[in-house]
Amino acid sequence: MVRLRHQCRAAAAGVILAAALLLAAVTVPVSAAEEALPPGGLPGIQIPSLAWQDCPHNDNGLQCATAQVPRDYRNLGRGSLSLYLKRHLATDSAHRIGSLFVNPGGPGGSAADFVSAVVGRLPAEVASRFDIVGFDPRGVAASGQVRCMTVQETQQAWVGASASVQPGAFERGQRAAEQFNAACQMRSGDLLPYLGTEYVARDMDLLRAAVGDKKLNYFGVSFGTFIGTVYANLFPTRIRVMALDGAYDPEAYANNPYKYDYWQYVAVEGALYRFLDWCAYSPDCPFGHGDPVAAYDALVSDLDDNPVRDAHGDVVANGATLTYHVMFALNGGTPGWPGIAEDLSAAQQRGGSYVDSIASKSNFFAANVSVECADRVYPAGELLLHYHLALTTVPAPRTGPVAAYGPPGYDHSHANACQQWPAERASRYAGPWSAHGSAPILVVGTTGDPDTPYQDAVTLAATLENGHLLTFVGEGHSGFAHSRCARAAEVAYLIDLTLPQGEARCTDDPPAHHSIPQPSARSAVGRALPVGR
Repeated sequence: MVRLRHQCRAAAAGVILAAALLLAAVTVPVSAAEEALPPGGLPGIQIPSLAWQDCPHNDNGLQCATAQVPRDYRNLGRGSLSLYLKRHLATDSAHRIGSLFVNPGGPGGSAADFVSAVVGRLPAEVASRFDIVGFDPRGVAASGQVRCMTVQETQQAWVGASASVQPGAFERGQRAAEQFNAACQMRSGDLLPYLGTEYVARDMDLLRAAVGDKKLNYFGVSFGTFIGTVYANLFPTRIRVMALDGAYDPEAYANNPYKYDYWQYVAVEGALYRFLDWCAYSPDCPFGHGDPVAAYDALVSDLDDNPVRDAHGDVVANGATLTYHVMFALNGGTPGWPGIAEDLSAAQQRGGSYVDSIASKSNFFAANVSVECADRVYPAGELLLHYHLALTTVPAPRTGPVAAYGPPGYDHSHANACQQWPAERASRYAGPWSAHGSAPILVVGTTGDPDTPYQDAVTLAATLENGHLLTFVGEGHSGFAHSRCARAAEVAYLIDLTLPQGEARCTDDPPAHHSIPQPSARSAVGRALPVGR
């Protein structure tokens, strides 16, 4: 009995000691735990050495470099990938804050090329205080562009596409996705597993260290917000500032893709209706003679029935490709509406850019589909897919069918391809999303955004432990592109760490017949206002 009592006491003491040690391990501050992680977050990885040189062709005085990063962060024996970077050096070196990494989204957009856009679009104070740095993510543009269909194959794939739901549409969409996936696997099969955003975020942390910054300064637009969100969750205490404009709901995007896609269908269709409504009542609209809805439907139907052909008789454009051109153009917001009307009028005469081939976007589509299919898991089951695609076309009868049943292309058109995706998802990040322990993160959402629905920004700001929402009440994709007020708020945050107060909103949506004036640094015009004013 005595021996048993001693044994029990010893066992109890051991349990208490183990619990104390476990509690100590669990309660280590996030910053301390993260400090122990090397750049990139995993052991054995070398920080790239960047040999900056003047970019070719006197590219606006920018410098270029390449960086070697692991192809697979969990198996370094698989070799490396080369990433392409550009930077604009801070013009006020005495007051330089550090580097500002930028990304325009897509996925498939060149962040290296986005450097010039940021320098030209944001007030000069940003380029004076930061080196503006952009790197093309793995598989994008100059960082080993992922290859799927050729230009010719893309053109041929769109020949049978339609802007409306036709008999056999689901089966044609499945076949188009099979062909697309096979082309990706044939031309880029060794790259596909490693294009996911977890590895892009790890790349960015390596590059943060490579430029000598202890903390990351980041400005991401559209899909660039998802890159930032993943980074914030992998390395929350390594952030100085992070502005995410045109935000993604990360949980829905990665883990509930049917839900995520549905609201993008709704957002695009809503933007088209607002354009057509403006056109019906505006004397500045040259399309439709007062009934643009009927004119639009007639044009799309006629192009499907009588497509534009080249001199050899090959189909160049139809109603499906015109719909795609319009969807992209709606991102331009109200200032772009007169141009959409003019291009639609030209298309009625079989002229203008809306009857150009869409095949020139083959590389963009390759990256857009491949990255998203590496990030997202659509539930198995053909019947479930069939149901959800049919469901999405109900609120989007004009823009939905081509995305649901056409060849894999942009964003919400990926269900057929991703559900059949042939590659392993070795670089997918699936959560968590709160970025526990991070510095304040600014999230910007646009109420009329056709590409990233406003509710996504609301959700992201609420999901992040330290998220702060700024609302731009207006049209178009991102506040950065369309609101002086939003840009001014982003600049104040990036430079001075000043966040908009309360539930702030910008109300400076430009009218359709005006161009957007250039912002001045810290301009009081278009200042972010609290909701209710």
